[in-house]
Amino acid sequence: MPNRYPRDFRGHGPEAPDAAWPNGAKVAISLVLNYEEGGENNILHGDDASEAFLSDIAGAAMWPGKRHWNMESIYEYGARAGFWRLHRLFTGLNLPITIYGVATALARNPEQVAAMVDAGWEVASHGWKWVEHKDMPEEIERAQIAEAIRLHTEVVGTPPKGWYTGRCSANTVALTAETGAFDWISDTYDDDLPYWRECGTRDQLVIPYTLEANDMRFATAPGYIEGEQFYQYLKDTFDTLYAEGTAGHAKMFSVGLHNRLIGRPGKIAGLKRFLDYALSHDGVWFATRGQIAAHWAAHHPHQRFERPSEMDAVTFVARFGGIIEHSPWIAERAFALELGPAHDSAAGLQNALVRMLRSASDAEKLGVLNAHPDLAGKLAAAKRLTADSTAEQASAGLDALTDEERATFTRLNAAYVEKFGFPFIIAVRDHDKAGILAAFARRIANDHATEFNEGLRQVERIALLRLKAILP
Repeated sequence: MPNRYPRDFRGHGPEAPDAAWPNGAKVAISLVLNYEEGGENNILHGDDASEAFLSDIAGAAMWPGKRHWNMESIYEYGARAGFWRLHRLFTGLNLPITIYGVATALARNPEQVAAMVDAGWEVASHGWKWVEHKDMPEEIERAQIAEAIRLHTEVVGTPPKGWYTGRCSANTVALTAETGAFDWISDTYDDDLPYWRECGTRDQLVIPYTLEANDMRFATAPGYIEGEQFYQYLKDTFDTLYAEGTAGHAKMFSVGLHNRLIGRPGKIAGLKRFLDYALSHDGVWFATRGQIAAHWAAHHPHQRFERPSEMDAVTFVARFGGIIEHSPWIAERAFALELGPAHDSAAGLQNALVRMLRSASDAEKLGVLNAHPDLAGKLAAAKRLTADSTAEQASAGLDALTDEERATFTRLNAAYVEKFGFPFIIAVRDHDKAGILAAFARRIANDHATEFNEGLRQVERIALLRLKAILP
């Protein structure tokens, strides 16, 4: 198999599905509270150094082999004060919350866990420890995922049904999906809607998260320096998404929060303003990520299809060798390209095929043009067209011509071939009989170079229309 490119730049494509949120909501808001206090890097936890990430300490750095008292104290504020301030806010407004809970942090914070459970909040897993995973060997990360599930279940009383590592590796999504334990995984930031990811035989739902509508920007540069800035950014995001939802393009809005950050008095004021603002609008669905996952699974179940980028060479050429008429060599060359998820759509695969046509020699291009049949010509009369050509000509009524129309096509075909040395080619699905005849009369006046290029452009268009019949 040639090199395949795994990244997916297409996603839902130009026509994203209608989210169809409950009660016609224009936007779904997911409030996420990260619970990391007690799971961060600390030599007391068996780590090599202290924590340095997401605090109010400017220029923080890890201290190898030492405790960082100030850093510990800031994390402790999140558990001792920030959490309870947020708990009062959310329960007072009766808002559903998703907790990203680090398993070891939850184990060290039993009263807060009890409060989460009593409030009916969704408690998802945020990994075993709040540490960096980018250099972690796959087998160790797999073991830590298993331990996170075990410890979370022991501490919370129910297993986690959602997952977000955050400081993840390139293996994290695949490793969490392979457990089969999660209704949703959020270790991506690549969309405004949930989507399905095929992980082996498992269809895993992914609910993308956010690093920008996130209070972590209070601790990173460039970022927020006051609650009002956080409020304004959330409001602007909400207004944009609400307008899109009003226009029939409803999306999801994730808001990321941390006890030790937004839990500070001056910062939480901005969050309060935003929540009041959002609650003043009709058509807003505040939901846990689990509720969003259940809705998406029910209304947008995954449909697998045979993906061009995953086919072997024989299958690929058999499926697509006739997309450009009688020219399987184009598909053979396209198979050798760096194909990936972006080429599993009609537009994507058409691009791969026509790249090979565009880079072909003039003699090869002429061969492609001559591989196409005359419109309503002898091959059609003898019923010797390919299935695609037969259906295309029939779509424009070229299989049911009057004697006069047939004579006109015969005359034009002969004149065109005599002048240019290849048959007249047009994407007939774009036209009716009158439009085709008008194009015939217009184009026969072109010079050879112009018509050669126009014929190739029509071949590309025909290929796209054929692929749209079989691919997304």
